[in-house]
Amino acid sequence: MSEQGSREQGLVIVGAQWGDEGKGKLVDLYAEQADVVVRYQGGTNAGHTLVVHGVKTVLHLIPSGILHPGKRCVIGNGCVVDPVALVAEMDELVAAGVDVSPARLCISHAAPAILDVHKRLDRAREGAAGDARIGTTGRGIGPAYEDAVSRHGVRLGDLADPQRLRQRVEGLLFEKNALLAAYGQAPVTAADILDPLEAVRDRIVPYLADAGAELAARRKAGERLLFEGAQGALLDVWHGTYPFVTSSSTVAANAAVGSGLGPQAIGRVLGVTKAYATRVGSGPFPTELDDAVGARIREVGREFGATTGRPRRCGWLDLPALRYAARINGLTSLALMKLDVLQGFETLKVCTEYTWRGRTYEEMPTEPAAWSELVPVYAELPGFDADLRAARRPDDLPATARAFVDRIAAWTGLPIELVSVGPGRDENVVP
Repeated sequence: MSEQGSREQGLVIVGAQWGDEGKGKLVDLYAEQADVVVRYQGGTNAGHTLVVHGVKTVLHLIPSGILHPGKRCVIGNGCVVDPVALVAEMDELVAAGVDVSPARLCISHAAPAILDVHKRLDRAREGAAGDARIGTTGRGIGPAYEDAVSRHGVRLGDLADPQRLRQRVEGLLFEKNALLAAYGQAPVTAADILDPLEAVRDRIVPYLADAGAELAARRKAGERLLFEGAQGALLDVWHGTYPFVTSSSTVAANAAVGSGLGPQAIGRVLGVTKAYATRVGSGPFPTELDDAVGARIREVGREFGATTGRPRRCGWLDLPALRYAARINGLTSLALMKLDVLQGFETLKVCTEYTWRGRTYEEMPTEPAAWSELVPVYAELPGFDADLRAARRPDDLPATARAFVDRIAAWTGLPIELVSVGPGRDENVVP
């Protein structure tokens, strides 16, 4: 990790592709120099995989900083929280010897709750969509955000007031049951929703607090905040490849909105990209490799969803998409992940621009009609056939691997402050 990264008071780590870039490993690494780690959007549809001392841990909602003793972790108001799934994740960590007490974890009482009816509705919609399905995880993320925006949702703070909670839940049933009936599903009762919540209420309530106020106080005291995003910029509900996107704003600016702070709390934005590209679910993917090369990347890179187990679509690195992500996030630097996966290729390809209807694009266009028709233009670079996992300095890399990294920095105009050469916490090259 760079010395600059260790000094920054407000650092956002954000995905610069379609998610699954390796943010969990980066947050785990940079958390060593942070005081507080904040998760600011998404829900249990995310899966951050960490390998520490050879032990693999997958976190879905709790910030990756929880594996560092003494770090304060915060789930912000911008997250949607499944209380039952959260307690299960907490129990798994406790069983592994991790302290997940209220002294270490704070949850915003303003965070929307994911209810059983949200998950049922999510699965019903996806099942009825056929070939037009989005590719959701079925975890209720979208319906929970919808209720928050329509002002009908349940917030975690409502768990502390049983009477108010029942009123909020009962207020949902007419509309939700009408929707479920339209999809041929059985109706939901208040007990279906309330019973699971009552079973975990006493486990959740001690963690609830005004997270934004706490973060503001810690920031004023000079503590260093690390903001952890989920998914990736190209899945942002406003700026991604709509409608094949997630249900929240994944870009760096939402770190402020989703944590209860002003934009001045963000000092630096580190974008995370793989040395190639992947995508899960449906949606445009200009550099996708539906061939033996794509299959090889998938197998070597173990490109299967941490949350769903679904195989990821794989392709060459897409610079126009990366430049677009850099702009909408205000990236100040990049981390290049999984360079080791490309070992053994005689030639590596990188998409440097697109053509569409006689025009050339150096950045991903925003016209929806273009996304399925973009033709990638590739530059070819020499590959490398050396094991990179012992490399720790740029000079440890083969000349061709070093040239690949340098070209990515030149093409994007961004410094690359870390190159991951293996899944382990310490398997990184730092310039």
